[in-house]
Amino acid sequence: MNGVERIVEYLRQQRLRLTTAESCTAGGMVTLLAQVPGSGELIESGYVVYSAEAKQRLLNVSRQTIDTFNLTSCEVAGEMALGALRDSPATVAVATTGLLGPDDVDGIPAGTVCFAWAFAMAGQVALFTRKERFFGSREKVQHLASLHGLLQLPHFHRAALNGERG
Repeated sequence: MNGVERIVEYLRQQRLRLTTAESCTAGGMVTLLAQVPGSGELIESGYVVYSAEAKQRLLNVSRQTIDTFNLTSCEVAGEMALGALRDSPATVAVATTGLLGPDDVDGIPAGTVCFAWAFAMAGQVALFTRKERFFGSREKVQHLASLHGLLQLPHFHRAALNGERG
């Protein structure tokens, strides 16, 4: 069983339904999941939002957050995940925003990706954000980031179950 198959099994065992809010990964997380038979019952939706306007309009990301922290920030990723979760009956949202490369932009190194995992639990929401950096071609960074967002989901879900935040 590969890593993505294990994530599908984890979602099934934990009775989680997933939505994604993807910018730089461009639907890569949903694509990876959809390759596993039976995963369709666990995927509620997937948002692909590149522009600042789409992030604001579809996921309710604050203009002030974008202006203050930049599109490639944990703060924006967090608001993306929360927006996807609010707009969906899903119980977990994973968000990505970042810079695939090949060039650095505005002091942000190529390969920088910000992630957020949000879990709806008993009327509360647990949110976790992290920034990572990946190396390689645009396609490789995109794939590695998509995989990372999914593979970290059980870790942060267990943290949420333990009452952790962050």
